[in-house]
Amino acid sequence: MPEYLSPGVYVEEVDLGPKPIESVATSTAAFVGFTEKAELVREVNGDVVVEDLLNKPQLVTNWTQYKERFGDFVPGVYLPYAVYGFFNNGGARCYVVSVKTVGKAQAPVVGSDGKPYMIAQAKVAGFSGMNLRVKIDAPELPKPSSKGSSAKSKSGDDKKAPDSETPDDDASSFTVTVERQMSNGEWKPMGDPSRPPIQAVLEEVEVDGQKQVQLTYANNRAPELVDILIPDTAAPLAKVWPKTQEKALKLDQKQLAAPTSSEINGDVSERTGLQGLEALDDVTIVAVPDLMVTPPGEKLDLEMVKAVQIAMIAHCEKMADRVAILDSPPDMMPQEINEWRMVTAGYDSSYATLYYPWIKVDAFVENRSVAIPPSGHVAGIWARNDNTRGVHKAPANEVVLGATALAYNTTKGEQDVLNPNGVNCIRAFPGRGIRVWGARTLSSNPSWRYLNVRRLFNMVEKSIELGTQWVVFEPNDYALWARIKRDISAYLRTVWRDGALFGLSPAEAFFVKCDEEINPSEVRDMGRLYIQIGMCPVKPAEFVIFQISQWAGPNAG
Repeated sequence: MPEYLSPGVYVEEVDLGPKPIESVATSTAAFVGFTEKAELVREVNGDVVVEDLLNKPQLVTNWTQYKERFGDFVPGVYLPYAVYGFFNNGGARCYVVSVKTVGKAQAPVVGSDGKPYMIAQAKVAGFSGMNLRVKIDAPELPKPSSKGSSAKSKSGDDKKAPDSETPDDDASSFTVTVERQMSNGEWKPMGDPSRPPIQAVLEEVEVDGQKQVQLTYANNRAPELVDILIPDTAAPLAKVWPKTQEKALKLDQKQLAAPTSSEINGDVSERTGLQGLEALDDVTIVAVPDLMVTPPGEKLDLEMVKAVQIAMIAHCEKMADRVAILDSPPDMMPQEINEWRMVTAGYDSSYATLYYPWIKVDAFVENRSVAIPPSGHVAGIWARNDNTRGVHKAPANEVVLGATALAYNTTKGEQDVLNPNGVNCIRAFPGRGIRVWGARTLSSNPSWRYLNVRRLFNMVEKSIELGTQWVVFEPNDYALWARIKRDISAYLRTVWRDGALFGLSPAEAFFVKCDEEINPSEVRDMGRLYIQIGMCPVKPAEFVIFQISQWAGPNAG
């Protein structure tokens, strides 16, 4: 209490008014997986600084930001396509956690002394570069001799001597052929076989007073799918000049290894992987699309998939404010995915959903379509639905933007088996496009069957938790109870007015109880305050039944 020691008029500000509770954001996703790179290059005080982003969650708000930090699309890796699909479908904010990078396949190109001075590198990152090889046919480079030697032709024209330091035009070029391995194991040259071979030209040029080796291509024809790089341009031309050779492009063993559960799960204390997401308060959607990555020559480890998806569910249940989007394993028929969901995996949680089948999208860097897990696109649809309708509306009957086809076209009869078991199907409808056609969780509890109910309660619980922090250490009396009831009721009325609660009036839609009955003296003596809240959420009209019968008319006897 303030002290009043001398006569006078005192004015005090008393904060007894309502404390508005605002709804928290519901559409911030987190993606865990593999990327082309994980670094941010920036300039600090005139110096170029490269920041390592591996296993460090990064907030990304558009595709340009993603490319700046994590690179481009990577064939065989799904996270880049998931993030692109998230933004394409209406997502605005997501965190990306790169647990491993899968760069570009390379092969060293040895010079005249047998040491590598050039590198053949795939233009696109990912496993597809391992299907490429480079063939180089290089004539012998003339040995340099004394400077300034020259010879006169019979016609009187100046001509470089054969032992000149700079090779002649024919000797300074070599042939580059890029081949791709087909599914039958044969190697097929890329490009038009009727055209002359690609000629690479090596020459020494002077830059800022220093000699450097420069590579160009005759007639501006560069090899398809592969770049030829010279890391050390200051090396002498005589050493850089390649031998005739054949090199298959490869990735190192670390990049080539299949994902492991520990690699994806990470560690909470070190803030890595999936468990590192505990430090992010605003995440509400979790997806791990690269759980399904299978390097060439390997099979998907379904036991590992199950282990990581169980960890995803456990993480979301522990945090109690987010939901996991689980991808179905690839190439499964409806009967197989039903057995996976009910028998093999047997998930039972309202904090997780499962979508089937995979979708096909434009691969961009490969000029073809590719099948990918749908979790990234679905997360974007959740965000779009939240922004346009509200979290209380089931995120279904929504078009999957960017999907060109489905890996499997599920029929109504097949969905009749999958839907009751919580498998949300993505289906193609004539004239209506590819749509999400399910909105169930993986819970066996009918009260938590629908995804929108789970996410609505997540939002309300988190909003009330954050909006009532002022209550802690306040005097636990009737006045506090009345203020709490007033503030929470005011918030729930806005939720009701948004159409999230069922009822013709607030009294039918919710109740808030905070009184002596649930807070007797023995409870107050323990420093506790209980508030009971009940809400009647709207449920989706999942089955619309029109009951039609014949009617004889109003004048029928």
